[in-house]
Amino acid sequence: MSRRRPEPPARERPVPRTDPGTPDLRGPGRYLWWLAVAQRGRVLRGSLWGSLWMCSLMLPPYFLSRAVDDGLRQRDPEALLFWVAVILVNGAAVACVGGLRHRTMTLIRTDAAHRTAQLVVRQAARLGATLPRKVSVGELAHLQAGDMGRIAMTLTITGPGVGAVLAYAAVAVLLFTLSAVLAVVVLFGVPLLALAVGPLLGRLHGAEGTYREREGELTARAADIVSGLGVLCGIGGKAAFGRRYRESSRALLGDGYRVAAFTSWVQAIGTGLPVIFLAAVTWISARMAAAGTITVGETVAVYGYVAALLVPVSFFVEGADTLPRGLVAARRVIGVLALEPDMEDRPDPAPAPDGPAALHDPRSGLTLEPGRMTALVAARPDEARAVVDRLARHTESDATWGGARLSDVALAEVRRRVLVADNDAHLFSGALRSALAVRDDHTADEFDRALRSAVAEDIVAALPDGLGSRLVPRARNVSGGQRQRLRLARALLADPEVLLLVEPTSALDAHTEATVAGRVLEARQGRTTLVVSTSPLLLDRAARVSYLVDGEVVASGTHGELLASQPGYRALVLRADDEHTPPAPPPPTGPAPASPPPLPHPTPPQAPPAPPHPTSRRAALQEGTSR
Repeated sequence: MSRRRPEPPARERPVPRTDPGTPDLRGPGRYLWWLAVAQRGRVLRGSLWGSLWMCSLMLPPYFLSRAVDDGLRQRDPEALLFWVAVILVNGAAVACVGGLRHRTMTLIRTDAAHRTAQLVVRQAARLGATLPRKVSVGELAHLQAGDMGRIAMTLTITGPGVGAVLAYAAVAVLLFTLSAVLAVVVLFGVPLLALAVGPLLGRLHGAEGTYREREGELTARAADIVSGLGVLCGIGGKAAFGRRYRESSRALLGDGYRVAAFTSWVQAIGTGLPVIFLAAVTWISARMAAAGTITVGETVAVYGYVAALLVPVSFFVEGADTLPRGLVAARRVIGVLALEPDMEDRPDPAPAPDGPAALHDPRSGLTLEPGRMTALVAARPDEARAVVDRLARHTESDATWGGARLSDVALAEVRRRVLVADNDAHLFSGALRSALAVRDDHTADEFDRALRSAVAEDIVAALPDGLGSRLVPRARNVSGGQRQRLRLARALLADPEVLLLVEPTSALDAHTEATVAGRVLEARQGRTTLVVSTSPLLLDRAARVSYLVDGEVVASGTHGELLASQPGYRALVLRADDEHTPPAPPPPTGPAPASPPPLPHPTPPQAPPAPPHPTSRRAALQEGTSR
């Protein structure tokens, strides 16, 4: 028996975490604060390293002024060498502390991004069938591609941001020891530089907000077009949707140009104004040095202080730009995290049946007898799907399970014992074995049985590495019929107590479908199974077939009984049979072949023609009902 390896400690593998925690969803600012508090120790270390690094950058101007005044002006080689050595040591310390700061801040950003990703994934699993009804695939893709990264970058404020404030205070003290006038000019001038960029930042964030919102809508539209491309081609709507996408893309391009224009102005002003300010302070300090108010070394120190202050100022400007973006991204994230599922457990859930029990939907009148295969036939697929959703507790209803109201049973227990297998369920990319497995302890025999029951052995045999072969995203490296058989194999491998199959063979040919019908019946012996289909090959195998009209079961019985007694049922399933049966080959074109010469003797009477081979659904149906 394989032993599960223990999870490494947090210091060795900070992500993913076993429990990402309970976020504060009362606002985007509170969510960002929760991300910082959730890793408070690392944030404190990042603030410490950031403060030491930033303050160390402020020291070289002072050391340089001492080297000029005590070494060069006093012509003292020992003092000059001493201060040069101090500058070298300070440079080495800045490099070391900078490396520690960068490493710690990278861990902080990584933790914030992965913690947010884990929360979104956990919420998606909690919402279940509610998620696609409230959030589109494009919105989730945009959330992952952009918002999580912006939230992570916002956490940078906790390190260099704190260090920038402390460095600013340290320079203030040093400047006041030189000249109160220079201290006032520098300390009030630097904040004015940051405030000068403020109006542009406000307009930039407004333009960016519009751009990001439209970008998310366009991403969602692109995902919808890709997922429904086959349908669009079938109805001839590909050109119309493509035209709408191009129009939206052009509008988004205009928004992008506006964002780029504001960004260029912010960068130009953020780079140019500090240089102009540095030139003005240098001119003032040079005049003071010429007047003898300060020494030459102090003039050099003032220049160095102003140059060094550009680093914390850049962090102030960056923080003023990053924080609003992070707040917008956090607002989108908590919008998803604050969603509530359509169904939740009662405070005191009712006990589930101890063993197999009947599932009953009062609205439609459908009952699934335990241990039997039941088929559901409906002219409107949405009505049949509504019945399945009620029986699987994907929506609130009065459905019962063994006499108990299904909505009163613990949701986890329902999910563990009742499984819905859609014909378009997602197949995750990666190794085929992991795409099929629902647990970690499946044996090779279980895989073989499930693949055989779904008639999917040939798929695995054709892949280069068998079950170890990789599926690309959306399993596009296998055909539609192969994907359907793999989905069926996954459902049979799960082996639930109740299995609800929705059109499990709609993409299969008649011969494969007939084989699947027999093997699924064999695999599900003694288990409750519902098959939603209009295929006669599947219906003929079901112990009981229910005919759904306008959301209600109007007749039940065997497939043969309904064929004889229900004209609507007969027309529905025979039409499905005709749609599935390939058309006859066209008659040959060109001149007709020459007639054979007449026989000299009369031909003997011919035998009656042989019965057709049961390759179509109708032939198989006739053969099955005759038995």
